[in-house]
Amino acid sequence: MSGRSVPIVDRVTDAFFALDTDFRFTYLNDRAETLLERSRDDLIGRVMWDEFPDTVETQFPDGFHRAMDEQVSVSFDIYHAHLETWFETRAYPSEGGLSVYMRDVTERKRQETTLAQHAAVVEATRDGVVTLDRNRRIVTVNAALESLLGVDRRELIGEHVEIVPELAAIDDAETLELGRAITDVDLGNAGRRHLDVAFTDADGTDRMGELRVVPIHDDTATVAVVIRDVTDQHEYERVVTSLHEVTRWLLDSDDPEEICAIAVHAGSDLLDFPISGVWLLDDERGYLEPVAGTAGAHEKFGGLPRFYAGEGLIWDVFESGEVERFDDLRAVDDLYNPETPIRSEIIAPIGTHGVLMTGAFEPDQFDETDGDLLSTLVENTRAALDRADRERVLRRRSADLERQTERLESIAEILSSDLKRQLEAVSEALDADGADSEWEFPLAEDTVDATLDRAEQLVDDVREFARNASDVRTRSRLDLESAIESAIGASRLDDDCVVLERRATLRADAERFHRLLETAFDNIAARADDDVTVQIGVVGFETDGSRGFFLLDDATEIPPTAHERVLDPATDDDTAIDGLGLALVRAIAEAHDWRISIDNGQHGGTRIEIRDVTTLELAESTPSA
Repeated sequence: MSGRSVPIVDRVTDAFFALDTDFRFTYLNDRAETLLERSRDDLIGRVMWDEFPDTVETQFPDGFHRAMDEQVSVSFDIYHAHLETWFETRAYPSEGGLSVYMRDVTERKRQETTLAQHAAVVEATRDGVVTLDRNRRIVTVNAALESLLGVDRRELIGEHVEIVPELAAIDDAETLELGRAITDVDLGNAGRRHLDVAFTDADGTDRMGELRVVPIHDDTATVAVVIRDVTDQHEYERVVTSLHEVTRWLLDSDDPEEICAIAVHAGSDLLDFPISGVWLLDDERGYLEPVAGTAGAHEKFGGLPRFYAGEGLIWDVFESGEVERFDDLRAVDDLYNPETPIRSEIIAPIGTHGVLMTGAFEPDQFDETDGDLLSTLVENTRAALDRADRERVLRRRSADLERQTERLESIAEILSSDLKRQLEAVSEALDADGADSEWEFPLAEDTVDATLDRAEQLVDDVREFARNASDVRTRSRLDLESAIESAIGASRLDDDCVVLERRATLRADAERFHRLLETAFDNIAARADDDVTVQIGVVGFETDGSRGFFLLDDATEIPPTAHERVLDPATDDDTAIDGLGLALVRAIAEAHDWRISIDNGQHGGTRIEIRDVTTLELAESTPSA
């Protein structure tokens, strides 16, 4: 991460992992993966005791349970026999779980027992070291502590240790705690003491120090205080803890746009990514739509662009599924916007949902740690979006079950009336003089065979309507003219009675759309006394309104009083012979999230109009009448 925000994580050399309140892993850094010899993917969401049963017999359970139950930080040393290494383990509790650091302290253990005898080693260490005699007077000071306090060591030798808290601006309460720790170790009441103290360095910068008080034995000194600057580590812990809190916010929402807004603002506030945005895939239209952006992104660009397939690095990363860091965009070919003021950026895919991008106006502003933290953020965002999708699916299934119940009730009425009516007529006909070859079925002009065909068609309609009509499968781009020609061929309309005004394309479930047109054509044919003409046109392009298409016929009009009724399953005597009719058209349209209405034309006839077809686009050429 750049020097502006969380450079911290770069310099954290400890193995770090986070556990939730059930002791499940929620995060590991690279060093923790190496130490535990397991990957993040293997451990995230797993219980520590299940994955590492050998730890049950160590200090880990007692220490971690105490930290969690009492909400206090704990620290203990543990020996790793396989690595022949001592680790100092520190666990910091929060409401959401534990943050655990494991530091290799093998060398420090050796140094602590021989600190006075190994002054060269002490002098070389980057930790500040001060040794004290029995009267708390300073015996030695190393160069690291000189630099930290901004004072010559000669001014410190022989002074009482209280001069150190004064120079470092340590507050009274923590100074008192430090004095108690020194006394405990010097008197043998504790083998060592550890505490974290806020202080101010020589440049006046507020820092966080980790103080370790250990006993030493030589002719002059009895206690050593080792001071390590852990500001970066504490900031790292703050960021990770805050990301845990963000995860709770994300999982509390079931609105994808709100989830994405939380993610970009978390990136801005916690990780100092002021130029960030999230794009989600629009499955129906096939492009990445910007749904959330930081204030900085909107102020600089006035909004975020939409990306179609193959456009820009955003789409490339989305397809690859891998986090990508670009240190200098001027060295990248085929940019979506070569004039962009953004010079460096990280793009991280949010699973199959979309991508999160953060950028900076200077090159080389991000590093691998930035990528890791952004990956953690987008992984949590992905989990939240997955959950939101599942919630929407459950709600939709519940609604579908309700509609299915209503649909089945309608079908029961149709099967008990329409089929009974038609088959009784067939039975009566067969009971008549079967030898009369000129006999015709008395209803309309249908023969017995035609009536049976109609019954079979009704069964097909019922089967289509009974299966979950809202279950639209994969949508593909369809040519409206070709779809009409195919549907006419399967319907009872003549091929030459349909006139398409303008060619167009749309995305739909090809099989369902064919059935929609075929059923609409059959309904028109059932209302036609003679030759019929069907005019098909598009709407919503001239007025920039809701796009769609219409079918206007000159067959017998559907009266205004029946416009709504004909869209429901037909059960009355006037329309029963036509089965489901336009109810099936409505079911398929609504399954595509389209809206259907019935009206009468200005000069008569019936107009079936389907709107909200957002993917409808005009083709280049217009067919001849």
